[in-house]
Amino acid sequence: MQLEVTDALTQAESDDDVRVVIITGAGRAFCAGGDLNDLGGSSDVPAPGKCTSHLGFGLGVQRCEKPVIAMVNGVATGAGLDLACACDIRIGTARSRFMSAYVRIGLFPGFGGTWLYPRTLGSLGRAAEMLFTGDFLEADEAYRLGFLNRLVDEEELESTTISMAERIAAGPPIAIRLSKLMLYKGLEFDLETAMKMAAAGETITLTSQDHVEGVTAFRQKRAAEYRDQ
Repeated sequence: MQLEVTDALTQAESDDDVRVVIITGAGRAFCAGGDLNDLGGSSDVPAPGKCTSHLGFGLGVQRCEKPVIAMVNGVATGAGLDLACACDIRIGTARSRFMSAYVRIGLFPGFGGTWLYPRTLGSLGRAAEMLFTGDFLEADEAYRLGFLNRLVDEEELESTTISMAERIAAGPPIAIRLSKLMLYKGLEFDLETAMKMAAAGETITLTSQDHVEGVTAFRQKRAAEYRDQ
């Protein structure tokens, strides 16, 4: 599944007709993480390629130039939680539950959880609690913390997610791609560097046809039609 997700993201990123990606589970869970039958009961050390494949999985989601929305239709545990964390936006229901399950089976969170959790949960202490205890984070608390952007009734999950995706897809692709890039790169920069990068990003959008279209549409009081140019 790691390879399939990475491949799907690569295809979406190279397809100019795709402006937003939605990731959701095919069954009752969003993603239950690794198969314990594959992970446990063996004293063999995993081959290096097996561990490094995690890198493409986690980074592939966050480094996808296009916005990625997690439609969390059920539990997200272990690598499933990390997958949800790597997405830009998360929408869930009362059935959405989150757990960093690694500590329960004596594993280190190999999909980037120690970097992702404090940034998406908004608190080092909350991240530490999830990492050290393996307790569940319930949907209402996840929404209160801002981890879930929207908490909706189960029957409204798909329509709410698609509605948000459509709003984003109707926006200016160049500006949105640059905004996503700097949103995450900015976590690594000091303010001065971030301001210099922001100036470069603004210059790119100022010279785009989409900016011209946006201003023209605003003056004409109509919806803009952005062409990614």
